[in-house]
Amino acid sequence: MEITTHSPEETEALGARLAQSLVPGDVVAFSGDLGAGKTALTRGILRGLGYPGRVTSPTFAIANEYDTPHGRVVHCDLYRIPDSQALLDTGFDEYLDGSAIVLIEWSENAAGILPAHRKTVHIAYGNSNNDRIVTFEEGDV
Repeated sequence: MEITTHSPEETEALGARLAQSLVPGDVVAFSGDLGAGKTALTRGILRGLGYPGRVTSPTFAIANEYDTPHGRVVHCDLYRIPDSQALLDTGFDEYLDGSAIVLIEWSENAAGILPAHRKTVHIAYGNSNNDRIVTFEEGDV
C-alpha cells in the first residue's frame, strides 16, 4: 500500500492511524533518506498510542522507551550502527522479546537480526517540498 502525505502534520496523522493496528510484539522497520519523515511518522504513532510527551529521534542514545496506555514502545535509531553484530553488542535483541512495540529507524542496518514477520515502512521524498510517499508492507519479508 502506498500513501502520499503533503505536510509533516499529515505524516504524523498517518502514523496515528497506523498506531491503531499495533500491539506489543510488533516490529515496524522504517527506511528512507535522511530527513524523509521517519521520526514524524514515529511521533504520530506515539500520539496515536496516547503518548503526550516529546518524541525525538534517539540518534545518539540508540533507543528511547515510552510508556503509553497501549503498552511500552521502543523507538530505535540505527543510523550510527555499522552492522548487525555491533547492534547485538548493545543488547538490542532484548527489545525483540515481544513485550513492546518496536519502531526502528534505519532498519536496514539490522537486516540480519530483525524478525522475518514485521511491518516495513519506506518513506521517500515526493514531487513537492513537503510531499512524502509512504509505502507499507506487512508479513514475512
